[in-house]
Amino acid sequence: MTTVTRRVAPAPASINALRFPQGFTWGTATAAYQIEGAASVDGRTPSIWDTYSHTPGRVRNGDTGDVATDHYHRWREDVAIMADLGVSAYRFSLSWPRVQPTGRGPAVQKGLDFYRALTDALLEKGIEPVVTLYHWDLPQELEDAGGWPERVTTDRFADYATLAARALGDRVKTWTTLNEPWCSAFLGYGSGVHAPGRTDPVAALRAAHHLNLAHGKAVQALRAELPSRARTSITLNIHHVRALTEAAEDLDAVRRIDALANRVFTGPLLEGAYPQDLLQDTAGLTDWSFVQDGDLATIHQPLDFLGVNYYTPTLVSAATGEASHGSDGHGASEHSPWPGADRVAFHRPEGSTTAMGWAVDPSGLYDLLMRLKAEFPAMPLMITENGAAFDDYVNPEGEVSDPERIAYLHGHLAAVQRAIVAGVDVRGYFLWSLLDNFEWGYGYSKRFGAVYVDYPTGRRIPKASARWYADVARTGTLPDREGGNQ
Repeated sequence: MTTVTRRVAPAPASINALRFPQGFTWGTATAAYQIEGAASVDGRTPSIWDTYSHTPGRVRNGDTGDVATDHYHRWREDVAIMADLGVSAYRFSLSWPRVQPTGRGPAVQKGLDFYRALTDALLEKGIEPVVTLYHWDLPQELEDAGGWPERVTTDRFADYATLAARALGDRVKTWTTLNEPWCSAFLGYGSGVHAPGRTDPVAALRAAHHLNLAHGKAVQALRAELPSRARTSITLNIHHVRALTEAAEDLDAVRRIDALANRVFTGPLLEGAYPQDLLQDTAGLTDWSFVQDGDLATIHQPLDFLGVNYYTPTLVSAATGEASHGSDGHGASEHSPWPGADRVAFHRPEGSTTAMGWAVDPSGLYDLLMRLKAEFPAMPLMITENGAAFDDYVNPEGEVSDPERIAYLHGHLAAVQRAIVAGVDVRGYFLWSLLDNFEWGYGYSKRFGAVYVDYPTGRRIPKASARWYADVARTGTLPDREGGNQ
């Protein structure tokens, strides 16, 4: 069994240390397709990501999630690692095709038993399970029937939510409906760099609406089954969009991308309406007649908190030549994930970057949190993903030193603490990710984990950042960089 060797933080802490509120949630996060493997075990059938990753040319090096980190068989070891890290919560997703293989009909009990056992083990270790119903693994049979651009998929998702709630509602108090629906809609159906790999801007907009509607129906389904103490949420990758210059045309580029990246979700979810400028910007593509009477009321469900994923800011300008949508950090494609924003160019900010080529800029997280407080002051927030990929390796001593990740986490946690001091109601932080894993279109070439995974053997090696994060979680205190445990 792999364990984490924890170092004791210096005492007393530096006078410059930053303390988080009592009861702040310290967690880590994963996604089913990225870690579970066991792709055809115990009744599981293909998801859109199985199909996509097995399509030549879609994923770097031809990698697939067939084995991934083999979490399906090594979950006890992974729970032990989390216990050694001292995290108070674990955010994981259910594999829809493992629970309900065709996306319709009864659940497969062996699939549910896996999640029951995992949840019980977490609770025994004092780790709160936080369940995400959908992290991009639509059953392939539902995609064959039209996928997220089709309204019927929203009903299938509500049925699936009911099955999950009935199976795990006595164990799980915190539920998230969707993870990053922007990626599902616009990368999956717009640019095609995510599954299912379609490149239809109208289908992307239809998918965005139906993901919103599926969320609303799922919240209703969850509340019909769960105890009153249960909490419901959704996780959005809110883009912090900045203008290259203060020129009017660059500021308008920000407005256009903000509508497509953020307000297409926050509008109906939190305010009960789509923004008018979004409808106007995309009027040349669709009249939005797929939004039916009653949809917005269904979508606009009360939430217990909003999950926020942040990695890097987005820098845009008006395009002076051909739009450079391929420079937005989401993968190269001839097709844009930004319907109706063809005259917007994306730029790489100056400064240090991660292995993904993403700028390291904690100020973007602070600014984003302050914006959410201003626009939705009554909505509690949870940082449900934040982390970075670097080119990690095992040194001759058998250790993985990752000072760049520690610096990244320190800067972003400092931004969160600063926002809390400024009055933002941030309840917790989930490090992405617990393990190195299958990083979607990048395959196994990018390592986000606090725990290094040797893919040929499956061996887990906690990185230096894992020990550092364990100390922060244990003490609730972020030390200064010089005085901290690094």
